[in-house]
Amino acid sequence: MAAAQAPTSIPIVFMVAEDPVRLGLVSSLARPGGNLTGVNFFAAELAAKRLELLRELVPAAARVAVLLNPSETAIAAANSRDVETAARAMGLELRILNAGTRDEIDAAFEILAVDRPDALFISSGPFFSDRRVQLAHLATRHALPAIHASRLYPEVGGLVSYGASIASAYRQAANYVGRILKGGKPADLPVVQSSKFDLVINLHAAKLLGLTVPATLLARADEVIE
Repeated sequence: MAAAQAPTSIPIVFMVAEDPVRLGLVSSLARPGGNLTGVNFFAAELAAKRLELLRELVPAAARVAVLLNPSETAIAAANSRDVETAARAMGLELRILNAGTRDEIDAAFEILAVDRPDALFISSGPFFSDRRVQLAHLATRHALPAIHASRLYPEVGGLVSYGASIASAYRQAANYVGRILKGGKPADLPVVQSSKFDLVINLHAAKLLGLTVPATLLARADEVIE
């Protein structure tokens, strides 16, 4: 954001998880119009799909807790809006909890230990990705099936994740860097939107939680961690 506001003609290739038009980085996705272009990888926009997958994993779930980080204002608002809309359509009861520090995550799980929801939806965003080990440990300790946006979560022992392929987004960004170095102009390079999404399931975590992952879900998974 700071680079975008600086008066410079230096080409900038970005990777953002939010709409770059709404953020004011480009004029439009098709014709950025300035010295910036890049990749929009979806994160918060997939909240409803994550809730559907969580319900598929825990079909008897009626009460779902949602963990948001209020410090990541736009991300939290988008996750909250979309998951609430999806929950109403699915007939689920939601319990919203906020956590923006390590200690607040611990405090949230103390509440969950008493409240005993059927599953946990963890908001997308860098903070919860950074705290993935803590989140995976607490979810397992409290026998709480949880879903996250980043594949980094099941890779460290979490149950499941669904989100845009960050590796693919990096490749797309690198491609644009190469085109610019060969003379391309950011103004003429449309913003690329992620088209590859990863569903990652940790079967060991499912076993610890006493869950049987449906075969149909396993067949759709991009990676199954044994």
